[in-house]
Amino acid sequence: MTEAGGPRVVVARHLLPAGADLLERYFEVVSGGLDADRERLLALLPGADAIVADPTVPVDEEVLEAAGPGLKLVANFAVGYDNVDRAACAGRGVVVTNTPDVLTDATAELALGLTVAAARGICAAERSLRAGGWSGWDPADYRGIELSGATVGIVGMGRIGFRYGRLMAGFGGEILYTSRSPKPQAEAELGAVRADLPRLLAESDVVSLHLPATAENRHLIDAGAIGRMKAGAILVNTARGSLVDSQALAEALAGGRIAAAGLDVFEDEPRVPAALLEAPGIVLTPHIGSATYRARDAMAVLVARNVISVLDGEGPLNEVPPPSGQR
Repeated sequence: MTEAGGPRVVVARHLLPAGADLLERYFEVVSGGLDADRERLLALLPGADAIVADPTVPVDEEVLEAAGPGLKLVANFAVGYDNVDRAACAGRGVVVTNTPDVLTDATAELALGLTVAAARGICAAERSLRAGGWSGWDPADYRGIELSGATVGIVGMGRIGFRYGRLMAGFGGEILYTSRSPKPQAEAELGAVRADLPRLLAESDVVSLHLPATAENRHLIDAGAIGRMKAGAILVNTARGSLVDSQALAEALAGGRIAAAGLDVFEDEPRVPAALLEAPGIVLTPHIGSATYRARDAMAVLVARNVISVLDGEGPLNEVPPPSGQR
């Protein structure tokens, strides 16, 4: 095991103590802090053996060049890795890791929460109550959508999509899913039916997104896709903001084309478009999909374990593969 004070680990912003304390047992660790800007990060990087990044930190050629030839690893504090230039890393022989599995339950549970909150208009009802808008019981007030028996469309039946499907199965409706390949376990356990995206959009009462951010998936849900959704449907996104055309979604909500949406992620975080902030029937949360004590601590530990394993020469625990054709 490497001794403390040996290899240099640069935490671009902040790593929770569950992981940071583990790294500090073996390495020299420096952190930029939550308010670190690009200039500060670049100043910290020279001589780094490993970089701990997060979804807000672009890891590109400039960052890799600043770190120097001794860089061995970029450990991303997230399951997604669209912030990391994997081709540039592969070209320099730099391993990229992420933190899958440990945030599956937390993110799926938030997707469930957004689904229920959007369907029942919970946030709007609470705002009305707090503002003094509730004058007593009225059978026509605060009506929402029941999820019992609803058809749920899961776009991306990976770990999180499957867990969300298990949670939504309790409502007793049909489950449709899209995936590059069939998912026999989901089909056997949930009765899920594989469908192409047009069919899923047309038949689902709830559409929940669980895909990575790629060039191919950018604005997968655009005006055309929203136009194919059921009238009165609900859209949920806990994956990546770039999957959804924000303006098209805001216009669809304002025009009543779809009933509601629940979003935890946005195209240009932390900026949220005014059109979404003002849209009716929308529930917004600040990218908290993995924000439970258990999940975030487990993510921090997994980041640290990946760093330790790679710098000790044992290889990564959770390697993100380089782009096709690069190794």
